[in-house]
Amino acid sequence: MKQAFTFLTVFVTTCQLLFAQSTKKQTDSLAHFDAYVQQAVRDWHVPGLTVTVVKEGKVLFKKGYGVRALRPASTAKTESVDTQTLFAMASTTKAMTAACLGMLVDEGKLRWDDPVVNYLPDFLFYDPAVTREVRVRDLLIHNTGVGNADVLWAAMQIPSDEILRRMRLIKPSYSLRSGFIYQNIMYLAAGKVLEKVSGMPWEVFIRTRLFEPLGMQRTKALFKDVTDANRAKPHVEVNDTIRLVDSPTEEGLVDAIGPAGSVWTCPDDVAAWMQCMLDSGRYNGKTLLKPATWAELFKPQTLVTDGQFYPTQRLTKPVWKTYGLGWFQHDYRGHRVNFHTGSLTGMVAIHGQLPDRKLAVYVQGNLDHTEVRHALMYRAFDTFGGLGIDRDWSRDLKQLYGGIRQQAKQTERKIDSTRVMNTKPSLPMTAYVGTYTDPLYGKADVTLRNDKLYVTINSLSTGYLDHWHFDTFRLRYDQFWNGKDPVSFILDTQGKVIKLICGGMEFTKTPDVTNKAASGR
Repeated sequence: MKQAFTFLTVFVTTCQLLFAQSTKKQTDSLAHFDAYVQQAVRDWHVPGLTVTVVKEGKVLFKKGYGVRALRPASTAKTESVDTQTLFAMASTTKAMTAACLGMLVDEGKLRWDDPVVNYLPDFLFYDPAVTREVRVRDLLIHNTGVGNADVLWAAMQIPSDEILRRMRLIKPSYSLRSGFIYQNIMYLAAGKVLEKVSGMPWEVFIRTRLFEPLGMQRTKALFKDVTDANRAKPHVEVNDTIRLVDSPTEEGLVDAIGPAGSVWTCPDDVAAWMQCMLDSGRYNGKTLLKPATWAELFKPQTLVTDGQFYPTQRLTKPVWKTYGLGWFQHDYRGHRVNFHTGSLTGMVAIHGQLPDRKLAVYVQGNLDHTEVRHALMYRAFDTFGGLGIDRDWSRDLKQLYGGIRQQAKQTERKIDSTRVMNTKPSLPMTAYVGTYTDPLYGKADVTLRNDKLYVTINSLSTGYLDHWHFDTFRLRYDQFWNGKDPVSFILDTQGKVIKLICGGMEFTKTPDVTNKAASGR
């Protein structure tokens, strides 16, 4: 009896020691990770950032860093980021839209391989054969043959139904299911399918069927509903200076394609979504998705080409790269990674998983395309995934993306070197003035201001045109975050201006009705 008691005492003491050691090790890991994030935020000059880590059904780490918005030094008010600060989810929204469609699949109201035309008969592609063949699944995996069409929401303000109507005007970049080009508009179409089947708008469905069951009380489906003062503001780096983008119009553009990227959330909310996606669509006793449907979301659906993947592949060196339903995927040190980034003007996010380790990390920031998000995701995998790696991802990725920026600057300098100096426009400035239109791209108005050409594109983007050479000008956007774009005027064989080309958009000059009437024509 005494022997048994002694054994039990030793056993309990040993367990206590092991538990204490494990707890100390975890505490040390969290402290080191926290310090690492703080240093990364400084190194990448990010105004504000949040990090949330979930493992084995529990929130392991969540914290806010920095400020919601950079303010002048004279402003005394401090706007610190905390775990309730709302940031844009941007394209990490896509996984939510796919999950919402999965709920309809579970209810037998929809099948992944149903023809889209069955639900959206007016949604037409350039090629009628593609219109007939595109399935619901295709809307989620970037393989419809349509290239990037973000101009339809980022360069104009038109209703979502009009965006879909204009898709019939876009020529394919490749044949159906023969390639992969990342595509936002198809997720808008997926949201419209959801609306048709469920009888409620996407933003209502996602709130009632996903946010509310998960207890995501602060999360908003659309930017227009983000009225809370505790939310991050976007920033961009211009000429090595970080500037605040204080433009509700710019931020609200994404609402037109809501299912592709309009959700706003915070660490206190998004942790529930992370746990749900790690645990077969279950959360806190609720089952949002059937196991088979949840598995379908993460099943590799199509291959992703090198050109459409992230520069991080130069360091992670994946053997394979795929896309599921709203998730990029690749191998990392023998483990599968499911992840997706999100990028809007001045805002970034990333949601990553190591599913076999029941580990997920979510990072949000308010600096345009700051790739510290990737660095912190891989660092979290290494730290909390038990991979035994101590790589300085922040340093390595900063070097990688710094090199990419330098290459971009070299390319810009090379373009600048092609300028033919001491040339003049072919015609007087007044000849370029007028209205230019296109059924796909909308309208551009060119006027004279202060003896210089001034352009307004779709009543959204504006700026002066500086003469470059011959009939090419350079547009300096009033919306500084858009930078610069070349603008070329095309003349016909009679020397009259007939077209304007800007940023890949081509507009045709409309006849001057006033002048025609005055001349009797």
